[in-house]
Amino acid sequence: MKPSVFYYHPSCQNLAQNIIKACGNKIVEGKITWDQFPDQWPNLFIEDVKKNCVGCNVIFLGNLESPGIIFEQLAILFELPRYLCKSVTFILPYFPTGTMERVETEGVVATASTLARMISATPLSSRGPCQILIFDIHALQERFYFGDTVIPRLESAMPLLLKKIASENMKDICIVFPDEGATKRFKSHFENDFPIATCLKVRAGKDRIIKIKEGEVSGKQCIIVDDLVMTGKTLIECAKVLKENGARNCKAFATHAVFPKDSWNKFTGNDLFDAFYITDTIPNAIEIAKHHPFQLLSISEILVDILLNYDVTLQ
Repeated sequence: MKPSVFYYHPSCQNLAQNIIKACGNKIVEGKITWDQFPDQWPNLFIEDVKKNCVGCNVIFLGNLESPGIIFEQLAILFELPRYLCKSVTFILPYFPTGTMERVETEGVVATASTLARMISATPLSSRGPCQILIFDIHALQERFYFGDTVIPRLESAMPLLLKKIASENMKDICIVFPDEGATKRFKSHFENDFPIATCLKVRAGKDRIIKIKEGEVSGKQCIIVDDLVMTGKTLIECAKVLKENGARNCKAFATHAVFPKDSWNKFTGNDLFDAFYITDTIPNAIEIAKHHPFQLLSISEILVDILLNYDVTLQ
């Protein structure tokens, strides 16, 4: 059985190497030269492309967190099927425009749809549509923004948190969601094992404050769970409210540690959180996790399980 070929963007090197090592002889690493011409447009070269692509299952690990690196990766993604790959799987751990998925005022551009349409332009391989593997997309309905020429496969990193809770034998846990959207999105992962609490923002004069909508947190170890964190302001205000209502301590979990403008720094200078669990869907999480209270839970084990049980065995 021919091994699958694994390509990746340089920003994903740590995650990629962990996956390649864990998959053993089931996959081989493909090489791409990522360079630039003098005018700064990408100068790309796929090494041994006929040997590695013709008749092979190809996996490409990408990172589209920054507009400056999207074009070069789409160029690779569009090119791979043209070399007669048997199948193409695009691992896109973080779908970056996911929070811009709605138009509530005329003139707003839903860039989640824009990026999905761009990815949907990926040519068919000999086995059919490219499969797009995404973790904890912001809204499940975003799968319908992709065209019929690709297949979105939506995965979750929530099992990593469940495993962490079990491995540390945590007691008196209460899972807290910072808003009703997160409750609807992730409640099913936890409700059979832990009590649930939900916070919400309410208007108080000109301000919006966070209150506990439902759930009992007194004496509990509260873990605030969401799909992503930007500035972290909501999580901080949520933790303050939980402690005011008798929570023993607070932890947090976010799949995607976006943290624009190094906003993660505000979590290192206070004692609100005993731990803040993040994953490596975005490469900068590796550096962030070197600072207390952050701890890294890698999605590599989930990806390896997925690849070994489906993608690399699809011949």
